[in-house]
Amino acid sequence: MAKFPEAEARKFKNKFVCRRCKSVVKASNLKILAGDIKCRKCNNRAFKPKRKK
Repeated sequence: MAKFPEAEARKFKNKFVCRRCKSVVKASNLKILAGDIKCRKCNNRAFKPKRKK
């Protein structure tokens, strides 16, 4: 499987996973760090970056 930058950006750039309910949210790094973004499902503010397998 070939890896190229366009696909990497599409899959992983600015995507974060909620630590409580595992839903994916697309937002900028600065907003996540500032705590401005809430999860749509559970209103939690704890996120982690999407994992690259």
